Amino acid sequence: MSGLSGKTALVTGASRGIGRAIAQRLAADGALVAVHYARQDDAAKETVTEIEQAGGQAFPLRAELGVEGDLDSLFAGLAEGFGDRPLDILVNNAGIATVTAGSIDQITPESFDRIFAVNVRAPLFLIQRALPLMSDGGRIVSISSASTRIANPDLAYSMTKGAIDVLGRLLAHAVGSRSITVNTVAAGIIDTDLTAWLRHMPDVAAALSSMTALGRIGQPSEIADAVAFLVSDDARFVTGHVLDATGGFFLGPPVG
Repeated sequence: MSGLSGKTALVTGASRGIGRAIAQRLAADGALVAVHYARQDDAAKETVTEIEQAGGQAFPLRAELGVEGDLDSLFAGLAEGFGDRPLDILVNNAGIATVTAGSIDQITPESFDRIFAVNVRAPLFLIQRALPLMSDGGRIVSISSASTRIANPDLAYSMTKGAIDVLGRLLAHAVGSRSITVNTVAAGIIDTDLTAWLRHMPDVAAALSSMTALGRIGQPSEIADAVAFLVSDDARFVTGHVLDATGGFFLGPPVG
């Protein structure tokens, strides 16, 4: 894997879970990482501290997405942290789920607008603002989900991730002349604080593992590794691709 020494990276939603693992991996590979977060100051500072203790470079960047003025705050902080350096890597990881309010009989216009504001509108217009600041040969990666190919009961969430998949393909075509690659990583069931309840429900965790070809729940570092490949020079001819990093979730009935 090629190093990222001298590169800059912005990872949204990087204070915990998958985003934290991505920020840590990119920093370990040599990038200066902007650790974006919405509200959890302590978690973001912890992420930055862990990166620095491991010998990497990072700074926290607070901006709540999906609200008025979100990108103004984000890019002001980005300019302060990067100075005159261009943006080399953008990872759109931040997202929310509607949990029990996402099914067809429960979704409301308010919850629909909120999840699309964070999961779709924010990354779209973040990319729009970022492209003039991005170096030719830059990398854009967005985090999607296996829910785009299965009948997930959270209808609204799955719709937002379907939009992200389409955005990746269309954008890759639009910016290819600048040698900017745009790819998407579809994550499966990953062990984060958002799925911590599975640790107290072994039967459910076992059932989900049985639906996965590799027979287990994934780790944040495994999504981070996939992102690290896509932003590296090794993936310079890969664009418009959705990389399935689900461990083979829901590919078919259990075998054996």
